[in-house]
Amino acid sequence: MLHGLWSPGSGLLLWTDTVVPEDLPDPLGSALRAARWRHRAEVLLAGERAKVQAHAMAPAAAAAALRQRLPAGQVAGDLRFLAHVAAGIERWARAGRVVPELRREDGQWWPRWRLLGGARQRAWLAELSVAMPPALRVAGRPAAVLDDLVAELTDPIVSELLDAPVPTHPLLAALLGDTDLEAGSHQLSEMLERWRASLTVDEPELVLRLLEPDGDEELPLWRLEVCLRTEGEAPVPIPLHGDPSLVHTAAEKLGEARRAYPRLRDLPSDGHTMDLLLPTAVVADLVEHGAHALRAAGVKLLLPRAWNITEPSLRLQVTSAVPAAESTVGMRGLVSYRWELALGDTVLTKAEMERLVRSKSDLVQLRGEWVQADHRVLAAAARYVAAHSDTSPITLADMLGELAGGQVAQVPVTEVSATGWAAEILERQHDPEPVAAPAGLRARLRPYQQRGLSWLATMNRMGCGAVLADDMGLGKTVQVLALLAHERETPAGQADPGPTLLVCPMSVVGNWQREAQRFTPGLRVLVHHGVGRRSGAELDAAVAAADLVITTYALLARDLEEFRRQAWERIVLDEAQHIKNANTRQARAARALPARHRLALTGTPVENRLEELRSILDFAQPRLLGTPQTFRARFAVPIERERDQNAISRLRFLTQPFVLRRVKTDPAVISDLPEKLEITVRANLTVEQAALYQAVVEDMLEKIKGAKGMARKGAVLGALTRLKQVCNHPAHFLGDGSAVLLRGNHRSGKLALVEDVLESVLADGEKALLFTQFREFGEIIAPYLTERFGTEIPFLHGGVVKRRRDSMVERFQSADGPPLMLLSLKAGGTGLNLTAANHVVHLDRWWNPAVENQATDRAYRIGQQRNVQVRKLVCVDTIEERIDEMINGKRHLAELAVGVGENWITELSTDELRELFTLGAEAVGE
Repeated sequence: MLHGLWSPGSGLLLWTDTVVPEDLPDPLGSALRAARWRHRAEVLLAGERAKVQAHAMAPAAAAAALRQRLPAGQVAGDLRFLAHVAAGIERWARAGRVVPELRREDGQWWPRWRLLGGARQRAWLAELSVAMPPALRVAGRPAAVLDDLVAELTDPIVSELLDAPVPTHPLLAALLGDTDLEAGSHQLSEMLERWRASLTVDEPELVLRLLEPDGDEELPLWRLEVCLRTEGEAPVPIPLHGDPSLVHTAAEKLGEARRAYPRLRDLPSDGHTMDLLLPTAVVADLVEHGAHALRAAGVKLLLPRAWNITEPSLRLQVTSAVPAAESTVGMRGLVSYRWELALGDTVLTKAEMERLVRSKSDLVQLRGEWVQADHRVLAAAARYVAAHSDTSPITLADMLGELAGGQVAQVPVTEVSATGWAAEILERQHDPEPVAAPAGLRARLRPYQQRGLSWLATMNRMGCGAVLADDMGLGKTVQVLALLAHERETPAGQADPGPTLLVCPMSVVGNWQREAQRFTPGLRVLVHHGVGRRSGAELDAAVAAADLVITTYALLARDLEEFRRQAWERIVLDEAQHIKNANTRQARAARALPARHRLALTGTPVENRLEELRSILDFAQPRLLGTPQTFRARFAVPIERERDQNAISRLRFLTQPFVLRRVKTDPAVISDLPEKLEITVRANLTVEQAALYQAVVEDMLEKIKGAKGMARKGAVLGALTRLKQVCNHPAHFLGDGSAVLLRGNHRSGKLALVEDVLESVLADGEKALLFTQFREFGEIIAPYLTERFGTEIPFLHGGVVKRRRDSMVERFQSADGPPLMLLSLKAGGTGLNLTAANHVVHLDRWWNPAVENQATDRAYRIGQQRNVQVRKLVCVDTIEERIDEMINGKRHLAELAVGVGENWITELSTDELRELFTLGAEAVGE
């Protein structure tokens, strides 16, 4: 009898237990007659393994031999079984249930045919596996033998059945010609596999269902139930000895799941089902990591209903001690506090925290629910709470200091609650005890301004410093004036409060003076400014007779000793970003002045770095955020570099009681402010500008060769300034007093564009503000624009004296005033009310959006009745446009609105600088 054996890797092995039949038809007969029987095969003889001589046939020859009619009586059952498999493959192929695939072998891509797959074909394979003769099982497990047999025979059988014309597509040509595919790739292979998978969507999907362990065993085992689910049906568990086709399908898909998530390998089962038994450590990893890998492989994981994946958090409860006297209410008042540890919304008991400390698992059962969280983080948080459980009353300031210094890695502080007077400071920022608008205030406060007055009054009563950080244009001035008027409406028998010192930029001294006269005419206002300002006893008497003393930052530092003699009720810093650098003379002078209450006003509490916020708060509420060194270590570095959510939450809780921030874009704050449209307008360089630009870049690249440290930074920043000047106008860069036009033509593409914009504005009868960071550029274009449009164009810059500034603002705001106003960004960017304009043009970009926004808010503020159009000018394919794109792509964190300065540019490599600074192809206009 002629026998057959399929050996993975060797193909079809023919052997005989007697002699070779001589009348076998071709092609099998001719193959056997020429055979030399050189192979050795392990077979079953009389139930025992034995070695016999055999003849090997490659897959193509084996396919032809197995598909021929085999004579009865001469061929054994094992060979007939192989022929039955080949006939089945032929039926699948004739039914069109085959697809091409691409495999990488011996360094080349080989296309071949394979069965489509799916539930029906898996069922067929399952039936064959059960019916496989024992003689064929010596070559390996039935499933492995069948898989290799079908894979090797499908391609030659399909190729033999195809009768197609000569193909023109390389893939079909390689398939039919049995050649490699030169254009093969992993991408093409994966695309063919995805296409094949899309054709079998009707088959059941694998679902792994995690079941909770029974009982309270110390080392519980979780059951991972292996289920199949057809569309629209519930998942069905698969018993190990059930329907062979389903078992085969589940086994195949479970193998794919194990390849996607290897920790499912080598796990015990219960012997009756395909279910896996998982220790708790594997369960925790399965949910945290394995779920993502399984989902990517198309395997669904179902968790128990009583399951919660959560992060721990800390909560702080503060209780106000009963004050012995009114003076003990506020930052010096005594409080008791208690820390709580929570998982999600569940606050843990002491016993539960002790259990967490002892636990070594990321998965614990709490109150009937399984909770997953990092046990090391939980244990650290539990130990922290335990260490701070017994605290004696301390001052509120000291408690906040502990909050600033203490931390648990990866455990944020999510809630601070308080009782008594402490709640007024810590919780009631947005809902303070209402304060009626004072009778002496000649203004109708908007609802948010009324809340601001109530908050300021509460902070004043508690003796807490405060930062009013409302957006520019929301009326910080009137809120402060309302506070001064409110505290002077004292009950009979109580003394009036002492004077308030208000420090502001020189550009807004007149604005404060006018607003005080307009809204609170009953206040006695003293302006300490100018060459003939008071000093000595004369100043002392004038201050004692005043309610509000207004001075500038420059005079604050210069006349510090004069100011230190006074008994100030309050110090107010307007545009408090002027003390963002804690080491400047004016910042040190502000901190040195004694006063019962401190108030900072700013629309931009942070412009570039978090240290600026610390500096402002160190004036308003000293020592709240610690020294610059400790603040940098605890907050600035973790937040700015690492986006540490723990540090962000602690900083938020520390600053929130003392900072009131409202923005114009919030409809709850202000609903009747018109819209603001911001657009970037691009201009081309002229040929002259392009030549100058290229010369500056080449000069910079030459200077930074080998330069390091400050020399390199200086060269880069110097080039950046010069390139901005080139983009503005050649005369600005050259500084040679040359003409704006050359033979009637514009030398600057940007100025030509500005002229077109202003023509449109004036044609519509509207007004515009033009901002530049360069006073020299303003002095160049102001005379030109005056002549060009035949109208007065005031230029407000740092060299304009106060009286003339006030006159400029008043004239521009009047109905018959000039339609255009030119301002330097620093001198005119803050404190001014210029709502007569509804167009803002930024002639050159300041790379800090917060500073630009301040300037824009001269027009976009309360009192503006028309929509505001903001144009930001940049030159095409220059440093201006590239940095504009980079800044627009950056977003800083946690509502701190950190702006972008220029120093980061100096840290770029030489190649990056060359790419950033070099002119693009479209820079020069026609």
